[in-house]
Amino acid sequence: MKYFTLIIAFLLFSCASKEDVLLPKSNVTIVKDVQDLSPIYIFFKIEGKDTIADVNRKNSIISTNWIFNIDKRLPLRLVIPEIIKLQEKKRGESAHKNEKAENYYSYADSVGKNLAFLPFTKVYYAMEKPTTGDLVIYFKKGSNIVLVNNEETKKEETLEHISRIAFFVKPKVYLQFDKNMSYQEYIQNKILFKKLDSYNDEIPKEFIF
Repeated sequence: MKYFTLIIAFLLFSCASKEDVLLPKSNVTIVKDVQDLSPIYIFFKIEGKDTIADVNRKNSIISTNWIFNIDKRLPLRLVIPEIIKLQEKKRGESAHKNEKAENYYSYADSVGKNLAFLPFTKVYYAMEKPTTGDLVIYFKKGSNIVLVNNEETKKEETLEHISRIAFFVKPKVYLQFDKNMSYQEYIQNKILFKKLDSYNDEIPKEFIF
């Protein structure tokens, strides 16, 4: 019922604004239930020859969980700067801050046929290359090859490859994504490599370049 209500609200918003958000798809659900939420929409728009990330956060309330509904066609170079602005606004709010409020990306589980959510509250983004890090993993747009400390490995073999690396201490992992990668591909990579979250005891940071 919660999902039905959320989907209906989304459809009403889309009809009223004559705009649609095409959500990314995956075959697994990370989080299925989010309550006390505020929707934020980032639309895909074309103005002349330019692609625009059009943000609508009119209904967002600082003290609630924020659900980011982002069009899968947008490239990260347009999406992430908007995410950074919104994160900074929420993190900087003190009057109505709720420490338990989370941020989630929404996507469609094509197998479970339900709306699903990927938490990213603690992630800090940087529009640059990482300069340090024991383990830097680079995802290139549209490629099945992943660079692990500049060493090529197939995407499906990456986690096994990492497990074979001998570290004296638990490594600090930095993820780097091609800035021209679509938001759809980004979400799929994030879900596929969710196990890497266990490496980051400190504040996780992702690089878009």
